[in-house]
Amino acid sequence: MPLQIFVPGRELYNRQTNQFTEVKGTTLLLEHSLVSVSKWEDKWEVPYLSRKEKTDEQVMDYIRFMTLTKNVDPNVYRCLTEENLLDIKDYIEKKHTATTINHHGKSGSNRVVTSELIYCWMIMQNIPKEFEKWPLNRLMTLIEVCSIESNPKKKRGFKETQNYYAQLNKARRAKYGSKG
Repeated sequence: MPLQIFVPGRELYNRQTNQFTEVKGTTLLLEHSLVSVSKWEDKWEVPYLSRKEKTDEQVMDYIRFMTLTKNVDPNVYRCLTEENLLDIKDYIEKKHTATTINHHGKSGSNRVVTSELIYCWMIMQNIPKEFEKWPLNRLMTLIEVCSIESNPKKKRGFKETQNYYAQLNKARRAKYGSKG
């Protein structure tokens, strides 16, 4: 679901032309999706989903790529308030799903994730391309759920099987009062 924010208008001063410009208040519709990430990575040629801090210019570019509203005055992005930026940050970090996945103590991977890798995962899981417009965190959860559901359950090892049957036999002997 896209985020809707109102950017209040204000007067901006251009030092190069020595003129003031009036920027009208604008409602922006923003979507944090694989499409936005892909456009951003196309421009910057670095992974968006890395832990590396982004510059102010990179952040503004990502907000531009998230924008679904047509014909937005470029000066509107210079009028974003701290509240607008916090709302956008919260929207990007939100799960957008009720699904939770228990990773059973697995630590996070240091693998670099790019838009192409996410598209690859979508193809491998037969997820239609239309899902690229889903909120990114929700899409990532879907990919993970599909991966979990499509992998066969892990079989027990030899030792684990031996221990299982030993415990089962012990319980049965105790239940029936048998010695063997």
